[in-house]
Amino acid sequence: MRKFTTALAIATAVALGGATIAFAQAVPADGQVTKIDQAAGKITLKHGPIKNLDMDSMTMVFRVKDPAMLKAVKVGDNVKFEAERVDGAITVTKIRKR
Repeated sequence: MRKFTTALAIATAVALGGATIAFAQAVPADGQVTKIDQAAGKITLKHGPIKNLDMDSMTMVFRVKDPAMLKAVKVGDNVKFEAERVDGAITVTKIRKR
């Protein structure tokens, strides 16, 4: 019985840990578009903190998951976006005007 209880506790901890990771990925950040490089599939954002990446406010260049997303915004737009690590690079996975 003790082994079963331990196994159940470990399984619960793993399951809850996975749920926490999923929630951390869905946190949108605020930003402003400062540059768009359609040919390279990149966008420069002056952004607030990105909590799921433990990143402070700054201006930086991001890859975008889908270059078509760049057509929905223009330089100067205030945006809400989500960024994640994809293949080792910080990548904008969602973006929309605020």
